Amino acid sequence: MRIFAIRQIPLVLLVSAFVGAPVLDSALAAGSDTPSPPPASETKSSPPSKSKKSEKKSDKKSSLDDPAFLKGYRAAYATIYENNDYAAAIPQLKALGEDDRADVANLIGYSYRKLGNYELASVWYERALKADPNHVRTWQYYGLWQVEQGNREQAKVHLGKIEALAGRNSVEYQSLASALANGRTSY
Repeated sequence: MRIFAIRQIPLVLLVSAFVGAPVLDSALAAGSDTPSPPPASETKSSPPSKSKKSEKKSDKKSSLDDPAFLKGYRAAYATIYENNDYAAAIPQLKALGEDDRADVANLIGYSYRKLGNYELASVWYERALKADPNHVRTWQYYGLWQVEQGNREQAKVHLGKIEALAGRNSVEYQSLASALANGRTSY
């Protein structure tokens, strides 16, 4: 009896891995509740900005050092991914005062997309990519937007960009590739 039980352990581990995989996949697909650092172009060594608003922001410490920003970002993130309350998340994200940060603009775009406002979603995705052209989650979410709009060729361009930035094994690549194969998005 003891030998039989020992032989079953690998089977139990394998089955539990398959059962837990969809939960892990959806958790990873949502991204992180901590924003990524600003791109190199936003460092103090970059040339001064023409707008006074931008100059003010560059004089401040990084928003990653600001506990109020992180608390607000995480609250908005939870509003989106835990409560699915996209309409409430938009003003939360805008209140952070970091609309030009890729993570923030991407989540605003995502919220508008989930609300069915594809025009505004596109504006915010473009804004996120302007802030950080290498923001993988924006390429993923904007690619999903493209699939939903029936723009398969453009979605493939986004998929190629994700592949170049994060590789084919990344969650973002797998998500968009799956949406292209199935013609539908899950998030």
